Amino acid sequence: MLQAIDLTKRYAPDAPAALDHLNLKVEPGEIFCLLGQNGAGKTTTINLFLGFLSPTSGQAIINGLNVTENPLATKQFLAYLPETVMLYPNLTGLENLRFFSSLAGFRFGDQELEQYLLQAGLQADAHRRRLGAYSKGMRQKVGIAIALAKRAKVLLLDEPTSGLDPKAANEFSDLLRTLSANGAAILMATHDIFRAKEVGTHIGIMRQGQLVETMPTSELTANELEAIYLQTVC
Repeated sequence: MLQAIDLTKRYAPDAPAALDHLNLKVEPGEIFCLLGQNGAGKTTTINLFLGFLSPTSGQAIINGLNVTENPLATKQFLAYLPETVMLYPNLTGLENLRFFSSLAGFRFGDQELEQYLLQAGLQADAHRRRLGAYSKGMRQKVGIAIALAKRAKVLLLDEPTSGLDPKAANEFSDLLRTLSANGAAILMATHDIFRAKEVGTHIGIMRQGQLVETMPTSELTANELEAIYLQTVC
């Protein structure tokens, strides 16, 4: 569903590669967590799959389509949650969901929209409140509801749990598990080693634009992952 083939990005011809011949696959139902320090290439990877950046060489592929050659077609499969979800604070959660699902070509009644919000874990009494009064965790749930309404096959997440309290982070992890169980392929860039171990099916550790370690989370403990991470990035 999601594949990078020798994906490389340089921001200037003589600059070091921000991303250097990345190769990875994320299959339906998998949650692939990218770990690494700032500048390791995690966000660059996400932005190349989104089509926000053009690769210097290599390919970003979504559902068999090259993102560079099919920028609009690939976006129909995607949902994107950045560290801060960009929604309209003067609209309600319900109105935001209606607007963004309509951009994707869907038309839902209020009852259907509220079901998506409930499925994403947003309490019913918040649906018709303005988003400006929402916590970050509540905004993330609206973002997940948008992904559900779009029937997104791929989720790209960039530090989605940063700033969430433990309860909200646990709820978010549960939502990701539900989405993956329903067949979504999820790529998440994160600094949170223990969250990655808890929710991910696979871990990739990046350093200086390269994917230097990949491993299934089922084969190691959180402490083992932390030790491997520290040995790799230091």
